Amino acid sequence: MGMLLLGVAGTPAFAAKKADKKQEDHTPTPVGPTVPYTAKVESSGNADLDAALNSSSDLLNLQKTHAVGPFALAGRIRNDYDRLKTALESFGYYEGQVVVTVERPDKAPVPPQKSMDGKDVGLPLWLASLPSGEKLSIKITTKTGPLYHVGSVQLVDPGTKKPVTLKPEQLKALGIKSGDPAAASPVLQAAASLTDELKEEGHPLANADVPTAYLRPTTRTLDLIYPVTVGPLANIGKISLDGLDYTNPRFVRRRLEIAPGQRYQPSKIEDTRQDLASLGIFSTVSAKNAPKLAPDGSMPLTFSFTEAKRRSVGAEVGYSTDLGGRVGGSWTHYNLFGNAERLKLTALITGVGGTAQQGLGYDVYADLFKPDFPGRRQNASFRVEGIRQLFYSYRQTAIILRAGIVRQLSRRWNISYGLAAEQEKIEQFNVTRDYTLVFAPISANYDSTDLPSPLMPATHGVRVSVSATPSASFNHGTRFFALLQANASTYFDLAKLGISDPGRSVFAFRGIVGSVQGASTYDIPPDQRLYGGGTATIRGFRYQGVGPQFPNSKYAVGGTSLDAGTIEFRQRFFKNWGSAAFIDAGQVGSGSAPFTGKVRAGVGAGARYFTPIGPIRVDIAVPLNRPPRGDKWELYIGLGETF
Repeated sequence: MGMLLLGVAGTPAFAAKKADKKQEDHTPTPVGPTVPYTAKVESSGNADLDAALNSSSDLLNLQKTHAVGPFALAGRIRNDYDRLKTALESFGYYEGQVVVTVERPDKAPVPPQKSMDGKDVGLPLWLASLPSGEKLSIKITTKTGPLYHVGSVQLVDPGTKKPVTLKPEQLKALGIKSGDPAAASPVLQAAASLTDELKEEGHPLANADVPTAYLRPTTRTLDLIYPVTVGPLANIGKISLDGLDYTNPRFVRRRLEIAPGQRYQPSKIEDTRQDLASLGIFSTVSAKNAPKLAPDGSMPLTFSFTEAKRRSVGAEVGYSTDLGGRVGGSWTHYNLFGNAERLKLTALITGVGGTAQQGLGYDVYADLFKPDFPGRRQNASFRVEGIRQLFYSYRQTAIILRAGIVRQLSRRWNISYGLAAEQEKIEQFNVTRDYTLVFAPISANYDSTDLPSPLMPATHGVRVSVSATPSASFNHGTRFFALLQANASTYFDLAKLGISDPGRSVFAFRGIVGSVQGASTYDIPPDQRLYGGGTATIRGFRYQGVGPQFPNSKYAVGGTSLDAGTIEFRQRFFKNWGSAAFIDAGQVGSGSAPFTGKVRAGVGAGARYFTPIGPIRVDIAVPLNRPPRGDKWELYIGLGETF
C-alpha cells in the first residue's frame, strides 16, 4: 500500500494541472556541439490521454526551441520518464510503463550502435560519441496497464478527526464514489463541487480539501480521505459598499438583490454582483466575504467598486446605396446625477448620396435613460429629436418627443409602453402639409439568445417582438389608426448536427408582419405608412422601393400592410473573418391584411470582420424581379448583423 497526497508535485493531480502549462526548460545553454533530434509520442488509443502525454513531454515540446548537448539530452530523456508516468497516473493507470528509444538514421555508419534505450546507463557517452550533426529519432511508447478504480471514500472533519455525514444532495455534489475510475480530474473536482454545494446551502465557512489517497496495488484501487469542514449555517450580515465616489450609495443599496438576514447563498450574491456590473458605470465590481462570522453568527459582505469614466465621445458612420452615407458624433455622460442616469447627445448628417434620397438631411437628438424608474426592474427613457429626411417619396421635417418605460418581467421577457408626440411638415409633389400626431406604443419582447449586446451575432435562441401603436393624426381632419407589427428571428447552429464547431456555421431566419388598422393609405401621413426595401425588410431593393409606386416615378405611395422573410447563412473563417449569403422576400399591400401585393425577392452575400463590440458588415444584394426604375444592386455597410 502506498500513500499519495494528491495535489503535490509528482502525483496525479500535479500531472493533470501541469499538462495544460507551457513547458519550461532549465537546462543550461550548451557550450559544445548540440544533438539535433525529432521526438514522437506513439498513440495510446485514448485521445485525452494522448493530449496529456504530448503536453507533458519535454522531449516533444522543446525539440525545436531549446537545443542541447548530449549530456543535457540524456537528462531530458530521464526527466520525461517521470513526467509521462505522472500523466499516466493522472488518468488512473498506476502500473503504466514508459519506453523511450533513441535511434540513429538508417544510413548512419556503425559503430556506434544504431539505437539505445533511454534508461541505458551508457546513454550519455553514446550520445557524445555520435558524429556531429547527426539527427536522432526519439520514439516514446506507453503501456497503460490496468485501470485503477476508486476504493473507499471517507469524509473526515480535519479538526475533530471524526467522520462527516452528508445529505443525499451533498453526496450527489461530491460526484465521486467507489468503483469510479481513479483519474485525478474527477477526484479533485469532487472536493471543489462539494465545497460549492455546502456554501450554496448556507455554510460560508465550508471547505472540502484535496484528499489523501492510498494506493492499493493488490486490489488496484485508490482509497480516498477528504478533509471536510461543514461550518455553521449563516445568514447575510452587514453589507458594506467601498469605492463609491460619485455614485449614490442609496441607489446601489436599492439595486441590491440581497439583504441582511437572508440565507447566505453565493449564487444570489454573484447574481447581485453581475447586476451591478451591468449598470455600465463601474469598470470592476467584486463581492467578498469577511474573514470570519460576525458575533451574531452572520456573514458580513463587502462590495467593492471601481467607477468607470463618466463621459465618452463617439462617432457613427454607416452607408448604403439607397439611404446614402450617415456620419456624425455623440457625447455621453454615463452617471449624470449619481444614479446611473445616462445622457447621450447625438448629431448626424444623413442622406449623403443615396438613391432613395433627394438631398442631405439631419438627425439630432438627446436621450436620457434612467434605470429603476419608477420602480425596481423598470427603466425610463426620454428623447427629444429633430429630424429632416429628403426621400424621393416625401420630404419630412419634424420634432419628436418620446417617453417610455421598459419593464423586465424575467431574464428573457420584457414589456414596454410609452407616449410620443410629433409635429411635422411633409412635402410631397410640391404640396406641403403640417401634421400633429400622438402615439401610445406598447410591445412585448422575448429574447433567448442570451447576448449582452444586440450588436453581437446570435448563434442560437429566438427573438420575438409584438407591438401595437394606437395613433391619432390631427390638422387635416382627426384620424385614429393603429400600427400592429410582429417580428421574429431564430438561429440554428450547425454544431448541433456535429458538422461544424460551435458558433462557426449558423442559419438565421427572420419574419416580419405589419398592418395598419382603422385607416386607408391616404388617410394617414406618408411617414406613418408601411414601406419595403432595405436592410430592415428586403435587401436588393432601395428603401421604400417595394410596394405601390406613383406611376412613372421613383416615388413610393406606401401601404397599410407588410410582410417579409429572410433566410441567411453565416460562416466564420479564421479568428476574425466571416461571410454571409441570404435571400429576402416580401410585399407591401394597400389593404390592412398582410400577404397581399406584388412579392419582391432579393439575394446577396457579404463579408464580416468581427470586433469586440460586434461584426463590421458589408453586404451586396441584387433584386430577382426588379420593378420599373428600381436599382440594379444595393450595397450596405454597418456594425452588427442585420438581425
